[in-house]
Amino acid sequence: MKRVYAVDKYCIACRLCEVACLTEHSASKNMIVAMRHEHPKPKAMIRVQEAGPLSFALQCRHCSEPLCAYSCLTQALQLTPAGVVAHNSDYCIACYTCILACPHGAITRKTTAELKTVAKCDLCTHREIPACVEICPNEALVFGDQGEYEIEYGGTVG
Repeated sequence: MKRVYAVDKYCIACRLCEVACLTEHSASKNMIVAMRHEHPKPKAMIRVQEAGPLSFALQCRHCSEPLCAYSCLTQALQLTPAGVVAHNSDYCIACYTCILACPHGAITRKTTAELKTVAKCDLCTHREIPACVEICPNEALVFGDQGEYEIEYGGTVG
């Protein structure tokens, strides 16, 4: 199954992946409107982590054995036959056990006055290539099967 993989050696923490994700998951699909005028403000389902010179984009890994889905009390998170860990906010009761169970820290709270749920990468299943991958200027995010991409510094992604 294809997934999004981060190549930390190429990431410059520009955060364009966060902007693309936020825009793609907004009601307007317009960056300015989404970031300035939409309420509730859409939330990026990917976030850039930084520690000194190291940076990389963190998003759901869509694990083949998803501890988040196994721990979900209401089955709001489920592994689809296509291998995507899908989230249904209609079933989410905001207990946040999935956040505790995720070994990668890829699930975050999404709380507004009207809604309490979680946010996680959905792989932009409605698109051919996820928005974060498409916008990344350095190819620090790649979309493919594990081991498919050779990187300049040796080894494979995944």
